[in-house]
This record gives sequence, C-alpha cells and structure tokens, in this order.
Amino acid sequence: MKKILKLVVIIVVIGVVVLALSQLIVAPLKTNPPVVSEPKWDSPQTRALAKRACFDCHSNETVWPWYSNVPPISWLVVSDTVRGRARLNFSEWSQGRVGAGEIREMIQGGEMPPAVYLPMHPNARLSNVEKQQLITGLSLSLGQ
Repeated sequence: MKKILKLVVIIVVIGVVVLALSQLIVAPLKTNPPVVSEPKWDSPQTRALAKRACFDCHSNETVWPWYSNVPPISWLVVSDTVRGRARLNFSEWSQGRVGAGEIREMIQGGEMPPAVYLPMHPNARLSNVEKQQLITGLSLSLGQ
C-alpha cells in the first residue's frame, strides 16, 4: 500500500512540475485577422446560428476563452482554430474550401460542432431543429 501511495505522489509531483514548466513556454499566437468577406447569407437567422455554433473555429471573429491563455491547453485551442479556419473560414469566404454538402454531412453526423467543444461552449449546442435550419440556410447561402 505504501508503494502505491509513493508512486501516486511521485506521479502527481511530476505532473505539477511539467505543468509549471509548460507555463514558461511561449503561447502560440492568437489572432483575429480582419473580416475580408462573408457568404451572402440567406437570412440573419442562418448567420446567427453559424456564429453561435461555428464562428469560434471557422471565422476571424473567434472569442478566445480564458483557458486559451493557459499552456498546454492554449496550444490545442489555437491549433484547432488555425486548422478550422484553414478548412472553412466564413470571414474569408472567397477562400472557402468546403462545400455545403460536406458541411451538411458533418452537422448531421454530429461531427460539428465537435463534442469536445460543447462542454465549455454550451451555447454552440444546436437542437435538431436548429441543425436542420442551419443546414438549410447554409445550403441556400452557399448556393448548393
């Protein structure tokens, strides 16, 4: 029993040291470049749903939460946002890389917004009706 307790204490101490040292590493750059162009939204409701569920990772209007300043979590948050913007950016629409069909499949399949994102962003959780409204609105807005 004493060996297990000693092992747990060692693991906790190592974890605390690693987390403390990670704070010394420079955090990745969080940016919100200017909005260049957006899709021609079919309605304000579609934009509002997209903003609520998608914009933090898929626009230049990211609201950076407090934990995006805390390494190593900040590394994941910034990386996810950079990758999300590269794949689909509602603020640089002329550079859009994803079509409405793929967006529809990801929303219907529950891939977007990602499950890991929702506990800290409960407002991004869409009801089934809202998901369908977003899918329909995006299809109309994106012309597909």
